[in-house]
Amino acid sequence: MSQPQAALSVDFEFFTHLPAYRGARGVTDRPAVGLGGVTSLLDAFADADASGTFFTVGEMADDHPRVVERIAVEGHEVASHTHTHQHLSELDSSERRDELARSKERLTAVAGEPVTGFRAPSFDLGPDHFRTLADLGYEYDSSVVPCRSIPGWYGGEFDAERPTPASAVDPTAPDDFVEVPTAVMERLRLPLTGTWIRFFGVTYTILGMRLLARRGIAPVLYVHPWELVDLPAVEGVPKRVYVRTGAYMRRAVRRILAEPFEFVTVGELAETVDGAGPASAGRSDRS
Repeated sequence: MSQPQAALSVDFEFFTHLPAYRGARGVTDRPAVGLGGVTSLLDAFADADASGTFFTVGEMADDHPRVVERIAVEGHEVASHTHTHQHLSELDSSERRDELARSKERLTAVAGEPVTGFRAPSFDLGPDHFRTLADLGYEYDSSVVPCRSIPGWYGGEFDAERPTPASAVDPTAPDDFVEVPTAVMERLRLPLTGTWIRFFGVTYTILGMRLLARRGIAPVLYVHPWELVDLPAVEGVPKRVYVRTGAYMRRAVRRILAEPFEFVTVGELAETVDGAGPASAGRSDRS
């Protein structure tokens, strides 16, 4: 019997890209905080014989091209996370297109393979999100979190739980464009990974994966390289950012990859969507 599929994706950004850091009073003089986390992740993927998707800030292609090259050479998917990790809703139309186009161009050039996937920083979607991505040559998005509304964060807008035509999420989206939502815990409706794996522990994440798999849903998880390293103390960065970072997260990633799932890329999950037109799950009616 074949194993159920799952995707462990990586939002490849540094600690200094975080809105929480950019808005803090203090600063760090440590460059590239989180780069060592990429090495830890690549080693964990290799040991588990697993594939992943690295949603990569485009600046990495200029500042750390060998790391981006290594990700691609080791068989992982390189996708876009904008060029400078700015919230898309805070940019005008021209700035948004530039963030998306520059990232795609630079990452494609360095990775040596087409960049077709995208994830928005903080899951923050700009106007005409899906159509803009499609116009620029992207084929799928993974910026939808079908979770409950989390005050000051995100959520409450969508209920799509599995890969679907993006038109099921936004009727104005091109029918051939695909959305691959990230995973949430059943009933509780909170994300399985990101900050939540550190808040609730890896056992919570694994339980959620198994519950989704029973329903035939491939869980799409995400982590950040900076979560796997020891972070510098910076005045004004919220304490929640530091919870269970470093060694705990390095162990957590390996525990997840040891689960009886076939870990594939997000792009592979996007390819499972057949045909066009709205799917059964889309934008939520919840407030």
